[in-house]
Amino acid sequence: MTEELRRSAAVVVNYLSGSLLRECVRSVLADDSAGPVELVVVDNGSSDGSVDALLEEFPDVRVVRSPGNVGYARAANLGIASTRAPIVAVLNADLTLAPGTAGAMVTRLERDHALGVVGPRVLNTDGTVYPSARSIPSVPVAVGHGTLGLFWKTNPFTVRYRELDADPNVERAVDWLSGSAMWFRRSALDDIGGWDERYFMYFEDVDLCWQLRRTGWGIAYDPAGEIVHVQGASTSKVPYRMLAEHHRSAWRYARKRFSGPRVLLLPFAAVYLGFRAVLAMGEHLWRASFRRRPRD
Repeated sequence: MTEELRRSAAVVVNYLSGSLLRECVRSVLADDSAGPVELVVVDNGSSDGSVDALLEEFPDVRVVRSPGNVGYARAANLGIASTRAPIVAVLNADLTLAPGTAGAMVTRLERDHALGVVGPRVLNTDGTVYPSARSIPSVPVAVGHGTLGLFWKTNPFTVRYRELDADPNVERAVDWLSGSAMWFRRSALDDIGGWDERYFMYFEDVDLCWQLRRTGWGIAYDPAGEIVHVQGASTSKVPYRMLAEHHRSAWRYARKRFSGPRVLLLPFAAVYLGFRAVLAMGEHLWRASFRRRPRD
């Protein structure tokens, strides 16, 4: 007899997340608000013992081991392909779900058949709200945010791009959601062929939501669900590589998006992204140096 199809699945993507992986899985399994979850952990070749420690505590959790660190998008697709539920969440391993989150997200998708994906409120570890629901910016807004946002977090371009003036307590339609926690309708993912695996890290969530909107699916932010996310638990271990990947992915996204006369902007985009990458690395180096200074 085949296993009964569950309402929802959860794919947890892990890479060097240490004990945070167990905390994440513990919170996913504890949240039974949508019923029992079909859980899969996809490990991207971690060498920190995180998967072994997970299986000691949760020996029945299904683990899919990818052939090395294949990136977030491919790992997400591997996990999604290993599940059957009509709604599937893709989650970072460095987050925890508040009780009731799965039920709120699943219910929202079941209630609104036009939605392809919904995302919860995302909190930082200090309790502040992380702006996880954003707009897809115009070129001037993207350049303004990309440049000024490194040093002035509340500049007008960043406020517009990150929708910082929106009430985080109110649900709303958005252009895209942070890939840290997304609940998908499987049929919507099937319509676009899943995540674009050409992105290793960053912008895969922007691209995914753009593709969903192009095919007529809605994107929603719903604070009825809530997660706490430890930002950069894995990426902070290799900051300069991740900065390079961020800008490489931005270039890939620009090449996909710019068509017609906008193709003429691509050489300028390449120059700007190269400049911005150097600027971002310099800013990170300055901050790291400042933190290491001895205090009187």
